[in-house]
Amino acid sequence: MLARIYKPAKSAMQAGVAKTKDWVLLFEPASARVPDPLMGWTSTTDMNGEVRLNFESEAEAVAYAQRHGIAFQVTEPKPRRKIIKAYADNFATNRKQPWTH
Repeated sequence: MLARIYKPAKSAMQAGVAKTKDWVLLFEPASARVPDPLMGWTSTTDMNGEVRLNFESEAEAVAYAQRHGIAFQVTEPKPRRKIIKAYADNFATNRKQPWTH
């Protein structure tokens, strides 16, 4: 049972950085999902797929995985690019691309 430890990126639907400060431990699927023949829903026998643990730091998540004997893989977050742009930049004369309709 392999677990991933990562820091989630902000969603495209949010402007702020809420829910991106904690580290998350998720288990990789141990078995494939199979469709139910009657209803068509997908199901699995892997109950670890429903477990999502949040930690305040990477060290806490790694310590938890080591304490419980869970094999893990840490994915470091990519640095966040800050783009500072003003509304007036849309009408600047030195634009890289011409403004057209």
